Amino acid sequence: MLLFIACVIVADGLVGDRGLLAMHRARQEYEGLAASIAGLRVENARLREQARRLREDPAAIEEVARRELGLIKPGETVFIIRDVPPAKP
Repeated sequence: MLLFIACVIVADGLVGDRGLLAMHRARQEYEGLAASIAGLRVENARLREQARRLREDPAAIEEVARRELGLIKPGETVFIIRDVPPAKP
């Protein structure tokens, strides 16, 4: 009887709600979430710096306007170069 009770206690310690396997799963989940948080903090810092540049640096605003909106300064000429497929013989 004592051996049976000891086996039940050991089994509960391994696979129970607070057992060794549950603790291992919780630790893995914690490490994954901590890595995710670290990545989000890096991205947040990058976005914060980008927002600061857009508020304070006119060159950054010009760069975005040229790259994303395709705007040009007055007096500039835009050349659009297209790839032409080779002529077929």
